[in-house]
Amino acid sequence: MKQYYVYIMTNQSGTLYTGITNDLTRRIYEHKQGQGGQFTSRYRITRLLYLEETRDIHAALAREKQLKGWTRAKKLELIATDNPKWVDLTADWDIS
Repeated sequence: MKQYYVYIMTNQSGTLYTGITNDLTRRIYEHKQGQGGQFTSRYRITRLLYLEETRDIHAALAREKQLKGWTRAKKLELIATDNPKWVDLTADWDIS
């Protein structure tokens, strides 16, 4: 059964990006390589801060839409609950 991931990433200056994927490793690799979208390549979005997973594509799409509608402050609160030090959750992944 397929997994879907809703995630929030950032760059050196703290710009936030919310996305969705069914292949997290590939998508993170694309972000880190500056591929996969104008916004993420322009702002060099490379650090994964927050992640949710589900098997329901409709739930994933709804959650992504919900998060994208949130204020920056509300997103920061969400990140702070799981990752208050803004550690890159992919730091120990072998993405090459």
